[in-house]
Amino acid sequence: MKETNHLEIRGMHCVACAVRIEKVVSKIEGVDEIHVNLATEKGRVTFSNNRTSVSEIIDKINKIGFDAKIDRQNNAQSNNEKRKEITVLQWKLILSALLTLPLAWAMFTHFKWTSFIKVPELFINPLFQFAVSIPIQFIIGFQFYERAWKAVKNGSANMDVLVVLSTSAAFFYSHYLTFSSLNTPDRSHSIGLFYETSAFIITFILLGKLLEAKTKLRTTEAIKKLYQLQTKTATVYLNGEESKFPVDKISPGNVIILKPGEKVPIDGQVIGGNSMIDESLLTGESIPIEKDIGDFVYAGTINQNGILKIKVTKRDSETTLSQIIRIVEEAQAAKVPIQQIADKVTGIFVPIVITIAMVTFVAWYMIFQPGQFNESLEKVIAVLIIACPCAVGLATPTSVMVGSGRAAQSGILFKEGKFLELLGKSNIIVLDKTGTITKGEPQVTDIFVEHLSENEFFEVIGAIESTSEHPVARAIVKEAKKRIFFFPNANQILSIPGYGIQASVNGKKVLISNPSYFIKNKLYISPKTEREIKRLEQEGKTVMLVSINSLFAGIIAVADEIKTTSKTAVSRLKQMGLEVIMLTGDNGNSAMTIAKKVGIEKYRAEVTPQDKAEIIQKLQKEGNRVVMVGDGINDAPALTVANVGVAIGTGSDIAIESGDVTIIKGDLNWLVDAIIISKKTITNIKQNFLWAFLYNIIMVPVAMLGFLAPWLAGAAMAFSSVSVVSNSLRLKRIKLY
Repeated sequence: MKETNHLEIRGMHCVACAVRIEKVVSKIEGVDEIHVNLATEKGRVTFSNNRTSVSEIIDKINKIGFDAKIDRQNNAQSNNEKRKEITVLQWKLILSALLTLPLAWAMFTHFKWTSFIKVPELFINPLFQFAVSIPIQFIIGFQFYERAWKAVKNGSANMDVLVVLSTSAAFFYSHYLTFSSLNTPDRSHSIGLFYETSAFIITFILLGKLLEAKTKLRTTEAIKKLYQLQTKTATVYLNGEESKFPVDKISPGNVIILKPGEKVPIDGQVIGGNSMIDESLLTGESIPIEKDIGDFVYAGTINQNGILKIKVTKRDSETTLSQIIRIVEEAQAAKVPIQQIADKVTGIFVPIVITIAMVTFVAWYMIFQPGQFNESLEKVIAVLIIACPCAVGLATPTSVMVGSGRAAQSGILFKEGKFLELLGKSNIIVLDKTGTITKGEPQVTDIFVEHLSENEFFEVIGAIESTSEHPVARAIVKEAKKRIFFFPNANQILSIPGYGIQASVNGKKVLISNPSYFIKNKLYISPKTEREIKRLEQEGKTVMLVSINSLFAGIIAVADEIKTTSKTAVSRLKQMGLEVIMLTGDNGNSAMTIAKKVGIEKYRAEVTPQDKAEIIQKLQKEGNRVVMVGDGINDAPALTVANVGVAIGTGSDIAIESGDVTIIKGDLNWLVDAIIISKKTITNIKQNFLWAFLYNIIMVPVAMLGFLAPWLAGAAMAFSSVSVVSNSLRLKRIKLY
């Protein structure tokens, strides 16, 4: 049986670490998929639990030098731990900077233009520099040695290997010169030491890591805000008394009391009281919604005034808010396809850099400055440091984190990071009609009954349609309830996808379907009825025919109102160069009327759910990338075969499990916003990659040619990582409609 677990993985410091974990875990028998995100320090692993276990996977990760454990999804605790790590990093940086200061001061003696600056003799003393460098190199810098050793021991090479090679070369060569000079009779001349080089490199890397950690913490703000909407306790009404209970101990069926100003702690249904609820969290609507007996309320929303008695309908882990948080976290943890570029490069990057460094040393020592070991070593150190692949590793995950977080704040949920990329690359948008373009709340406009009274007619069809959740069915039931108080039981219910429904009521065989089903099955329709059907369809209405015991019994016409935002959204999609197609199971006249009103030129009517899937597959075979937008229920086949399936909700009724992307509010403008976020995120990733690769392409040759001092290389390397994360944070300011 397949099982998916989320892991928290500490100890990763560059993309090579993440790639290494993925390679090792993927080789475990039974593991199907492993994704590790450097920026979030999270992993997601899917495996067969009859062949391996999550404890075995964690043990394997820990054995190769990392600290893995099951992610309990306690974001607040995780952020607190990260803040503690930042505090430790700050103190290390301060100590390293203070110890580096005298070494930096001593550097003034190397330049003629700084000869006026007085440098204490002590700072120039090799033994003093050696003593000051030891704690920087082996105490503060111990973390680099530890991680480098673990990487090498497990057959890989990461950023820490480059840091250790460069700083150790500088330190130990300086150590050799220092103690060799003690045996030299004439010690009046200064010797070329590199203590300040190793000290500067470690200090700048710590500075870069500190800035990077602080900036990365900001990328999790969106998910942090979602967690802050959750409440820890609720007031439970039990045996006539009110008591505080932890939310995770509350079960469906419990009754809670919600007072003015409180957040709804858990999803439930109002069984007493009346109030206004601010649901802007879920719907984006700033106007509070009135809640009365029978209405549903959702965790994280805010009670405005009245006192409500609520019957709990879901566990804490199953609430709409919990599902939203889970989807956002999974999207941030998953990789987008473009990330494969970084993974492939990183796999061979460090060995290539070491090779380049060796070539650089040989070239300088043998050709450019024969016998000049100091100068050759300086070039090697610069190459090793400038080439650290941190920026490449951060290019994608930081953009995905900020982009998906920005989307979540706008009510758009990407199930996986890859859909964040694919949505923006699509060129055809296929829209369902009912509930997507229209409100999905049709009303009965016309009825025509034969052979029985209207009450008898509505009693029969109301009994059947009350078993369905289709918008047309709800409209018929609503109309029937105006006449009938109690419906008889419907038996032998059979849904006819794309056409209608049939069942047995009071011993009568009843069929309710669209006219195309009657034509397809050669069921009799009188000329008068045909004329009436044609008239209603020309008015853009949905027509349902009723037969009882194979005898025509009547017509019901239903009309659905177009959402006020649909026309604007379609116009925006077309302005973006996207082709918009409408597919509907409704009749041709109704489809034509709706399509014309919203500005859609291409549409297909009277198509079944399977037809929609086949049409999408045909478009894909022609080389198109297709986005299907539907209600997530009737359109399941089409949502599945599309490159990206978008489930569009209405208010808080979210079909979260149905699509690759879920739009919480039933507004197509949010689809446009989702596409904008997708395009901006991919552009941001490309910018990050461009900067990261150009940085290495330009700076490595500069270091090889001797134009870059090692300490400057350390500063530049730190700056490159911070600049990538900072660029990703710009996504938080995306301007939407």
